[in-house]
Amino acid sequence: MTTRISAVPRPAPAVDLAVPFADCHITSDAQAAVLRVLQSGWVTTGREVAAFETEFAAAVGAEYAVAVSSCTQGIELALRSLGLPPGSLVLSSTMTFCGAVQAIMHAGHQPVLVDVDPATGLPTPATVRTAVQAFGRPAALTVVHWAGDVADVPALAEAAGVPLDHVVVDAAHALGTYAGDAPVGSGPGATCFSFYATKNLPLGEGGMITTDDAARADWLRKARLHGMTADAWRRYLPGGSWRYNVADAGLKANMTDIQAAMGRAQLTHFPSWQRRRAQIAAQYDEQLAGLPGVGLPHRPAPGQGTHAWHLYPIRLRLNGGIDRDEVIAALSERAIGTSVHFIPVHRLAYFSQAALIPSAGLTGADALFGQLLSLPMYPRLSGAQVDAVCAAITGIAHQGISGKGTE
Repeated sequence: MTTRISAVPRPAPAVDLAVPFADCHITSDAQAAVLRVLQSGWVTTGREVAAFETEFAAAVGAEYAVAVSSCTQGIELALRSLGLPPGSLVLSSTMTFCGAVQAIMHAGHQPVLVDVDPATGLPTPATVRTAVQAFGRPAALTVVHWAGDVADVPALAEAAGVPLDHVVVDAAHALGTYAGDAPVGSGPGATCFSFYATKNLPLGEGGMITTDDAARADWLRKARLHGMTADAWRRYLPGGSWRYNVADAGLKANMTDIQAAMGRAQLTHFPSWQRRRAQIAAQYDEQLAGLPGVGLPHRPAPGQGTHAWHLYPIRLRLNGGIDRDEVIAALSERAIGTSVHFIPVHRLAYFSQAALIPSAGLTGADALFGQLLSLPMYPRLSGAQVDAVCAAITGIAHQGISGKGTE
């Protein structure tokens, strides 16, 4: 006999959920900044992008920041900047967004998928060594700070036999994450951030690459715009020249001044938004801790870092045959939006053939995937909405324990 969640009225699909999963909040001052740029007569890459780069680099403690059109393009450019031979092996966690692995392939390299610890969702030195033993030493390594948690980048790089300047950090979830006392984005190598609509600094689209290497930053600025030695802003400035050269292959991956002006305004609100995310995580913790069948998100141990709380992913191991997808449906009926981060890349048809996967499989990611559920997490989420989410999950969990609704 399996336990089923008690039937609830199934309302017609609603356009606006009572508790949406995500919220892309563009502040009034960011909207005003967009209007200012639109009225300026210059909307593409220009002074706003340069100012945003300077302010963002200061915010994460990096020497240089290069604004790009997306985090995915940032990862590709960061890999291209290494000048690796075509077809080089590049390690990637399988518990990541598909675009991060596509970036490896678009850079001309061969992705090798790495398993994760199902308790954390992060690769470990042991899972990295398994991939290296199966396919050989890689030329580079991408590391994702999944959900905003802290991956041990130095330990993973050592296990892979890769120098730190050949690590590309995928920080799409990690603006606001700290490794120890250092914000993600500082230090050697290249770190790539996302400003997608659901991210901790939402612009709708856009990304940033940070690095402490001046030569690498200079190469990235050229490569993001076709490899041209001078962009339009510099060519059309008073005293500028129309002449330019192209020495390397590049992409069309620049950020516009419209996005950058939004980003500068949004960045001023970022500290208060992060404090609110931490408050929401604490409220979830208080109400869901100890609930049978519900595991709280992993977070850094004291002194090891700070979680950015981009996501709040719980693990469901409910009794009575209630599975994750049934919980998602029940919460949706209660007007509560959720998501799953992520479908492991090796489970996607294209990458199951295009990526290298250890013969033993990626069992940690497989075990974790069936349990994952990302709850709403954004600064404008109210305490009452968090209470509603927790009450619904508590009711579902208790129903699974008691066996009510069995057939």
